[in-house]
Amino acid sequence: MKFFHAWRLDSAPFSRKFPSSVDHAGEAPRNHNPIWLVTGGSLWLATAANFPLWRELSHLALTSDPAGLAFSLAMMLIIAATLMAMLSLFAWRWTLKPVLTLMLFASAFGAYFMWSYRVVIDATMMINVLQTDVREAADLFSPRLVVTVLVLAVLPSWTIWRLPIGYGPWSRRLLQNFLMAIAAVILLAVSVVLSYQPLASTMRNHKQVRYLMNPLNSMYALGYLAAGPLQRDRSVLEPIGLDARSPEVASNDLPPLIILVVGETARSGNFSINGYPRPTTPKLGHEEVASFRNVSACGTSTAVALPCMFSNLGRTQFDARSKNFEGLLDVIQRAGMAVLWLDNQSGCKAACDRVGYANTSKLRNPQLCPEGACYDAIMLEDLDARIAALPAKARARGVVLVLHAMGSHGPAYYLRSPQAFKQFGPECSSNDLQNCSQAELLNAYDNSIIYTDHFLDSTIHWLRTQQATYAPAMVYVGDHGESLGENNLYLHGLPYAIAPDVQTRVPWFTWLSPRFASKKTLTPQCLHKKQEEKITHDNYFHSVLGLLSIKTVVYQPQLDVYASCTGTR
Repeated sequence: MKFFHAWRLDSAPFSRKFPSSVDHAGEAPRNHNPIWLVTGGSLWLATAANFPLWRELSHLALTSDPAGLAFSLAMMLIIAATLMAMLSLFAWRWTLKPVLTLMLFASAFGAYFMWSYRVVIDATMMINVLQTDVREAADLFSPRLVVTVLVLAVLPSWTIWRLPIGYGPWSRRLLQNFLMAIAAVILLAVSVVLSYQPLASTMRNHKQVRYLMNPLNSMYALGYLAAGPLQRDRSVLEPIGLDARSPEVASNDLPPLIILVVGETARSGNFSINGYPRPTTPKLGHEEVASFRNVSACGTSTAVALPCMFSNLGRTQFDARSKNFEGLLDVIQRAGMAVLWLDNQSGCKAACDRVGYANTSKLRNPQLCPEGACYDAIMLEDLDARIAALPAKARARGVVLVLHAMGSHGPAYYLRSPQAFKQFGPECSSNDLQNCSQAELLNAYDNSIIYTDHFLDSTIHWLRTQQATYAPAMVYVGDHGESLGENNLYLHGLPYAIAPDVQTRVPWFTWLSPRFASKKTLTPQCLHKKQEEKITHDNYFHSVLGLLSIKTVVYQPQLDVYASCTGTR
């Protein structure tokens, strides 16, 4: 950080001297012009805080010759010039140091996560950050994170706040800020023009690069989210399914009871019921469970996929919507059935805002919540009492329970399975995934799938205890997948256009009690024949309505994955 101390400006804006800020003992420190703080901070952010970007350019062999090195220099100048232009707007006494400090910390955290997990930062990732709770944040803490933030943010910030800055009269400051912004824009334009051909090619063919430009990626993502109200009227909630009606339950019949389990971070390919060679689903393998093996998610993060899968719009229309709409649970409740969302995670992302809700993640249970976080089986505790508390008239029509599981939420996969379910070892017992071998990482993740198998099997066993009162069924669908080190990628949340298959492929299991299957004349054998058909989260809304026999104009039978098997003998 000697850069910040090497230069001094006196009353003439661009004159310079070499003495340090204190020439003689006892003299007052000499003030520096803000231009040097803006320039030095921008260069620091564009170079040191962008080591994930330089790694990616090297990985793409874009720095292997002099032309590639020149392109990297141009990229650095583009980032620095853009930051200088932005910071020139804040080069005032009360804003420059706070804004630059915020940029340093945002860049440090961004650089750490992009480097450690090979994630990129876009609007979706920023939503994940903003919606992360304390427990999820604790899973991400590591000594390497502390060192990164210390080097990239704390030490530079300490230097910045100790550096005396002379801002001068506001009129001169305004003129100098304007000139600084003009100079930065000219530098930006020249850098883009001189590197246009390789720049355009790289941005077109390697889209991930644009999401690695730190901290411009975070600033763009925040700006995009802030502009959301201009793109979508959030004050309006459009009702859907106003005509929804559930069938009357005959006196000699039983109402349906469906548990919708939303799995977290579930890779379809890691379930042995889907052909995975490791025995990760030994219990489900002995149940009459139908599995769809070729299912694509709405998004690569919970914040996107969860509200999308409970919507009737489908992925494309959901992303482009100009206002918010009610979802699946609103329609089911309007049809007269009882609805309850149980959450062992960080919320339903607006999918359950108007139905019954309970959070189990902070319950105290020595067996199921040993370290402050609860295993998913906690949602099955006192479930009879929770159902009994629902309105009797609605229960008589049918009950829909949503269990939002913690599943295989990373990076601390080892925390997702109790000791009794750790069949594969040694497992990665750290959230610093790059310090683990891929075999250890896979062991920890697969152990979490074994516990998911146990949880789903326990759910089926509980449903069997309800057969005297209800006709039960269970549907389990994952929200998104996960990268486990393939191509040095970790976790999830990559933009959908560049996300690998393991982040978008999710499991979809269906268990039907004999009474429910008979009621719907729906045979598991027919479902087994459809296991390789390509389906998506777009089918979820309509398939659940179809299972419940709810009649409404928003139901589209061609998107109901069960419809073609109904009535088949």
